[in-house]
Amino acid sequence: MAQLPFTCEKTPAHGKQGMVVTNHPLGTAAGYEILAAGGNAIDAAVGSLLALCVVEPMMVGIAGGGIAHVRLSDGSHTVIDGLAHAAASTKPDIYDPVSDVPPNHMETRDRRSALGPSAVAVPGNLAAWCDMHARWGKLPFADVIDPAIRLAERGFIVTAYLEGAISEAAQDLAMDQAMADIFLPHGSPCSAGKRLVQGDFAQSLRLIAREGAAALHGGTLGAALADRIATGGSDAGWVTEADLKGYTPRERAVLSSSYRGFDVIGPPPPASSGVHIAQMLNLLEPHDIAALGFGTEDGLHLLAEVLRVSFEDRRTASGDPDFIDVPVDRLISKSYAAQCQARLRDVAQPTPVASSYESPNTTHVTVADAVGNVVSATHTINGLFGARFLVPGTGIIPNNYMMNFDPHPGRALSVEPGKRVPTSMAPMMILRDGNLCWALGLPGGLRIFPSALQAIVNLIDHGMTLQQAIEAPRIWTEGHKLEIEQALKPQAEALSARGHLVRVMPHVGGGMNAIAMSADGTMEGAACWRADGTVAALGGGCARPGVRFWPGHAPD
Repeated sequence: MAQLPFTCEKTPAHGKQGMVVTNHPLGTAAGYEILAAGGNAIDAAVGSLLALCVVEPMMVGIAGGGIAHVRLSDGSHTVIDGLAHAAASTKPDIYDPVSDVPPNHMETRDRRSALGPSAVAVPGNLAAWCDMHARWGKLPFADVIDPAIRLAERGFIVTAYLEGAISEAAQDLAMDQAMADIFLPHGSPCSAGKRLVQGDFAQSLRLIAREGAAALHGGTLGAALADRIATGGSDAGWVTEADLKGYTPRERAVLSSSYRGFDVIGPPPPASSGVHIAQMLNLLEPHDIAALGFGTEDGLHLLAEVLRVSFEDRRTASGDPDFIDVPVDRLISKSYAAQCQARLRDVAQPTPVASSYESPNTTHVTVADAVGNVVSATHTINGLFGARFLVPGTGIIPNNYMMNFDPHPGRALSVEPGKRVPTSMAPMMILRDGNLCWALGLPGGLRIFPSALQAIVNLIDHGMTLQQAIEAPRIWTEGHKLEIEQALKPQAEALSARGHLVRVMPHVGGGMNAIAMSADGTMEGAACWRADGTVAALGGGCARPGVRFWPGHAPD
């Protein structure tokens, strides 16, 4: 492999007894503690996500949504869809759009789909996590949620990453006194190095430890959330106790496609990733990607064209399959990819696009245990600090998932009761001959599945190590501006000459977490520089069977 135009900033970890990779050191520590206590990957993933609700409160919470890709020890795969959906009393015309044309066509008057009670969709995170644990977990739920309770009750040290998020949202957070009391003490953002305590949230987590998801979906916490949403005045929302009680996670069959002898497995609609990663790999397969080389003008141009084609098709048919006909079989077929080769152009022709909206503020965990259970899960409260208010007395920050719907009636992504929000979440797994090779995922909104695609190509075509594959510089485009990361800046002039409107970015997408599996059972975990990603590998373990130690013991 030729010299790569970047160096890795983080280091991987190796072990045979388990692996936890999350976007915060304490989220990883929670999962590691659970594995070390005898829990399995499902226990550890749920425990990590609950802990991340405390230490990454800007990214994820129990009143959010997301999807988890689970591979069980028997080799079966399934997806647990905990995505949020529109409340029963919503209608397509509940918002007043500020514009009918891009780039502001998804924004609403007074930010009602983005901020406050009117931005909240029916959440699914807690219900999905409790469902996963009830079905496949090994430890008592009280043990799984305990690390999160401790972190909320005793507090944790704020990272620079969290401080930056608070500062970015400070103007909105100041409008809600309960939020300001926690995140803006004395009127200023919590600074890195200070301790952040969330006592009310600790009590909510203790209630969940006793009652499970019912605490939010039919219990005291749900009543508090519904009451706060209903009493929002002119900004009152639509989510009721009945909506919360009626929420059900959905189990969905995974999508599988092939690429150069590997099986690539991902989630189906309403997630875009399984469909369009398969489509893009099919488009790339006839080309000698390895010969083009990583980060070259020709390689980047081809990748940009493949991204453009996939986004063109995504805009045509994407969303909740209960409401929208997504032609999955056609989009992931090799024959369709062959037809689409003619759409790849030698010179780019950027055109403005009517993009959908997805917040990049999300989190991801990838967890594996020693017996073959693996979880790749992406969850969020959508925007940075969700709807940017806090339910009094609970510490709960609700999602603002309604901003992902198109505020115009009569469109594919228009608001409809019960419709799940669109998502680019890409909790992916890659197999060969039935054996798991890699599991990965990341946050990043519309940049998620294109970034996951690039990591897969880095591993298979460019022969990168796991650490290199996830830290490698990325690109992104929908067909208009081409975003490239700083390490690819030397190619900016050549790409501009090729017709691209190049924009150099500090990063594209969020922090990727990944695990690689070796034939001898060794796991490698890696996290990248784009977040506080941290890896913990469980090695060693219990003594060899039959070993006993006590004073005076002698061998036979």
